Parts: sequence; C-alpha cells; structure tokens
Amino acid sequence: MAEITKQTHCLSLADLRAEYRLGELNEANCDSNPIVQFETWLKHAQAADLKEPNAMTLATATAAGRPSARVVLLKEVSENGFVFYTNYESRKGRELALNPFAALTFYWPELERQVRVEGSVTRTSPEQSEAYFRVRPRASRLGALASNQSQVLPSRDVIEARMRELEMRYAGSDEIPRPDSWGGYCVFPEVIEFWQGRKSRLHDRIRYTRAATQGWKIERLAP
Repeated sequence: MAEITKQTHCLSLADLRAEYRLGELNEANCDSNPIVQFETWLKHAQAADLKEPNAMTLATATAAGRPSARVVLLKEVSENGFVFYTNYESRKGRELALNPFAALTFYWPELERQVRVEGSVTRTSPEQSEAYFRVRPRASRLGALASNQSQVLPSRDVIEARMRELEMRYAGSDEIPRPDSWGGYCVFPEVIEFWQGRKSRLHDRIRYTRAATQGWKIERLAP
C-alpha cells in the first residue's frame, strides 16, 4: 500500500450538522408495496416544489470492481422498475454492459428523506426508447446526435460546431433520428430502503427486500 503523505492543510467540517425533526417513518404507515411508497414520497417532493425531485445518483461498477457514480434523471417508475435514458456507449453504458447491476439514491434534504434502490439492469425496448426520444425537446434530441458521451474532446468548439452542423441539417424538420447508441435502462429493484431523518441521529430506516416467491419482506434497520 502506498504511503499516505502528510497533509499541510485540512478543511474541518466536524461542526457542520443539522437536526432532523420533520417526520417519522413506521412500519404501520408504510405501504406494503415499495413502489407505491416511493411514488407517494416522490409526489411529496414534487408538491414541495423541489428542483428536479427525480434526480438520482446512479452507481455502477468498473470491470475492476471500482465504484462509479453520477446523477441522472428518473423518467419512469412502475412495477417493472426505475427507468432512465442515456448513451449506451457512455462510461455508465459500458460499465452496465460488463456488470448489469446498479444502485440508485434519491435525496430530498428539504424533506429529510432518502431512498436507496439496488437491482439488476436491462435495456428498455427500442420502441420504448423511441417513444421517449420523440417527446424530448428538439435541442436535446440534436444534442444526443452531437455528443459521443464520455469521449475525450479536444475543445468545446468541436461539440458546438457539430451541434451547428446538425441544426442546419435538420432545419425546418422535426424528424430527428434517434441514435442507435441512445436509449433507456430499467433498474429492476431487489432492495429498496426508505430513510427518514430523526433527532439525535436515530433515523428511521425501512428496508423492502423482494421475496423469493412473491411480494416483499419489510424490515426496520438500525440507524
């Protein structure tokens, strides 16, 4: 193991803390279906007028087993899972091709709530990806064509020139083709955990684990 060099400067955040008092989470007031429970919490986040309440951290793993994470946007949730869209040739796409499992984290600090999801990942059908692509804003569709996501760029001028070229090519037309490398992923949940902040750091944690046969096992975890 490489020797850790002595730091000459350290920014201490030891005194940065908040007390959580907004709510509680009990087994009695949780829905038996975690998808329904999630939809309820997401609606609360929307009603609180939070910016991008559908933002979630997506964690994947490299071929060497190293974690890799970024924030993406949830676009659909159902009994089938949690759906987001991206470039299949991006870093996350390449990692999911090698290891089709992922974790999601939603954090709504204004509500003192967090949701964690773990599960397997599959691509959505071309038809589903096409349907969503067509309702995206025009600039976003052109951007998907312009960008080879996660690839090294010599400068921003390159991507902006590519965008101008595409704007000219499709001027006056709304028929912008979806790239074959662009589409959706669905995270099929095996574990979903709901976290509600509580005072004295004695937070509420309720975990749903998919049963081997049918339904969900509900357990309380220590904070």
